[in-house]
Amino acid sequence: MTLPIDPAQIDPDDIGATQTTLEMDHEVAIEHVREVFTDAGFGVPVEFSPSELLNEKVDADRDPYYVLGACNPAVADRALAASDGKLGALFPCNVVVWEEEPGRQRVYHVSIMRIARLVGVAPDDEEMADIVAETGDLVDAAFEEL
Repeated sequence: MTLPIDPAQIDPDDIGATQTTLEMDHEVAIEHVREVFTDAGFGVPVEFSPSELLNEKVDADRDPYYVLGACNPAVADRALAASDGKLGALFPCNVVVWEEEPGRQRVYHVSIMRIARLVGVAPDDEEMADIVAETGDLVDAAFEEL
């Protein structure tokens, strides 16, 4: 299978990649990220620890890794309407927290709205551009508070 785009050619800005490092314990970082994203207008309806699951199921010996599924309901509703419901397959917008070393956590996010446009799940039109801009502003505001 040939990919329609070359992943090596994608600029992190094209997918809304945002990251930062927090100097705190893993559990404290998870709470902090959840609180900051909630204050920025996101709900967190889904969260889980892939590392715990994989360590339990396949003895993976992974360092702490946590996914917070963040969602701004008003923007999500607009995105579903703009994409004829297809964008829901990528919901929620995940923010991940992984332990680089004890006391040092990486927080990472990519824009599902931008990715959806790149792969054709969402239209490349003005309405979707407005949704991408709004979610980008919300995420930027959250990362500024981290």
